[in-house]
Amino acid sequence: MKVLRTLALLLVVMSLALAACAPAATEAPATEEAMTEAPAATEEAMTEAPAEAAGLTCAEPVKIGLITDASGALAFYGAHILRSFMLGMEYATGAPGSVGEKFDFTAAQENTFKLDNCEFIVYVRDDASTPDNTATVARELIDVEGVNLLVGTVSSGATATLQGIALESGIPLIVAPAAANDITGVNFNEYTFRTSRNNYQDAMNECVALTQQYKTFVQIAPDYAFGQGSAAAFRDACTLDGGEFVADDIFAPLDTTDFTPYMEQIAASGAEAYIVTWAGGGFVSLVQAAKDQGVTDTMALGATFIDNTLMPTFFANAVGTTAGILYQYNAPKNEVNDWLVANTKPRYGVNPDLFDADGMNAAIFAVEAVKATNGDVSGEALKGVMEGMTFEGPKGTIYIRPEDHVAIQDMYILKLVNVTDPDANFYEYVDTSRPEPPCLLPEALKDRCGDLPYGSLSGQ
Repeated sequence: MKVLRTLALLLVVMSLALAACAPAATEAPATEEAMTEAPAATEEAMTEAPAEAAGLTCAEPVKIGLITDASGALAFYGAHILRSFMLGMEYATGAPGSVGEKFDFTAAQENTFKLDNCEFIVYVRDDASTPDNTATVARELIDVEGVNLLVGTVSSGATATLQGIALESGIPLIVAPAAANDITGVNFNEYTFRTSRNNYQDAMNECVALTQQYKTFVQIAPDYAFGQGSAAAFRDACTLDGGEFVADDIFAPLDTTDFTPYMEQIAASGAEAYIVTWAGGGFVSLVQAAKDQGVTDTMALGATFIDNTLMPTFFANAVGTTAGILYQYNAPKNEVNDWLVANTKPRYGVNPDLFDADGMNAAIFAVEAVKATNGDVSGEALKGVMEGMTFEGPKGTIYIRPEDHVAIQDMYILKLVNVTDPDANFYEYVDTSRPEPPCLLPEALKDRCGDLPYGSLSGQ
């Protein structure tokens, strides 16, 4: 099977086996500011440091509600967020939480961290990627626990539900890892922020490399917000880079098991490559139908690299391929990522995976926002400092664009060199991109977009 150099997000159901081992934690590294201001570890400097660190004081504990999938169809991605958010809180506050060095949702749903004179309590709830569950647990977190910030969730559809509740309650929401454009597009509200990338950022990271090799395309995606947004983004980005789509985009229900009629349409298109965006277990059936209909014999498959667990299964015949990925643990070179890598495997038995950076970034973002308000956790105060914020995470500098709250961030292009390394060290680094997607706000909020391209990369 030919595999295209890059393209289209593959979110496929998998099972993560998280081996449990817990050696001593690595201390969070000192910040650059601290290293600059305290060049010598003299007795005087050691005396002064605690006074400086004691600057943040909160009248009451800061309460964060983390909603993710711990038991549903996307629980394998929820596991990425659970562990990385807790590690991010540890990094941002400087010490492990109250449950110790490894967080296990089956054993605890709360974890307390302390920074200076400010306590942070993280309440974790499972929504199983179901909007009804998301609504139930979100309201419980707000009405019963009194959370000041919400973080979540895995499913883009469930995230849309969470956005409405956050707006209604005046509580800021940090979205991780859902990717649908609509989250900071047509569903935008002033309380919604994200650390996850959006569909457009995926497409922009892919299409330059893709169109250097292929010129004609057809694409298939699931028929809901994530798939529709992804298809629109790829069509726009690849067309601007010189590609041509020779057939209408094909949308199939997310629960499709027989892809034969869809592959017949793809085969009849005459395209050089077919782009696949899929989230769910149907990808296996999709690939089988492509083989049965001869699609893989006549055109290339456009696919980004995926999570560490599924790479050996779906990319075994693709060694030598260059493609894009939103995060891979050995691609970024910075001290935050070094700390994440050093602390994930000793505690959880696996290296950081596809969405670990999103979870850690969400935690750092939350703590930085509270620091910026000097402990004021009112919704008005928090959203005021979160808009336009810049902070350092495992993917380097994250910039929360003030116009639409999109997280501008690095993404990666890698070359697959093996699928057998036991540490999932599968790649050689090729390049880093930093996509600037268009502003996708609804017409009524278009003025917020300012000088950004509106509605598409071409601004039309």
